[in-house]
Amino acid sequence: MSDYKLTALAALDGYQKSFEGAALEEQIDLAIVSIAVPLGGTEALSKALQESYGASLPKVGEISLSKDGQTRFLGMGNDQMFAIFDHPGADAAKLVAENLKDTGYYTLQSDNWTGLKISGPKCRRALERIIPIDLDPAAFPEGNVARTVMEHLAVIVLRDDENSFLLIAASSSAGSFLHAVETSINNIT
Repeated sequence: MSDYKLTALAALDGYQKSFEGAALEEQIDLAIVSIAVPLGGTEALSKALQESYGASLPKVGEISLSKDGQTRFLGMGNDQMFAIFDHPGADAAKLVAENLKDTGYYTLQSDNWTGLKISGPKCRRALERIIPIDLDPAAFPEGNVARTVMEHLAVIVLRDDENSFLLIAASSSAGSFLHAVETSINNIT
């Protein structure tokens, strides 16, 4: 038996920083589970989501929230969504599968992604400099989600409040991801 123990580390070492009019914080225990809908299984998965979570099947670009407010289901594409929730363990896919049974295909994505929450009255202005989608509340209201690019990086943008966004990018690009957002904030403050 080995004397070594592996310890998971946050991709950005728990980064938190406040700026004038904005704050940026790594989302450390963000569990991300990809859920694929089996061929012809939309109705069964929709029913299981309602029964287990009190949530509806999200449309592409929208979010459905569980009845306890702890799990968000992101409509990422046709027959594909992400379940995201706070959970520190490596068993998030198992938890989702226990609730939804065999109505979907589940893949743990947590370690593949890095989450940053940007908030404050200047957060939208900072993001508009580096994200090529209209983030105005009329065009991208609370509860919307989109895959897009941020400079040279693929990113998922989720509006979770009037002045708050959750940004998710590949953990392999975590340093560049943080640098792009932090630089944009610095350039507007």
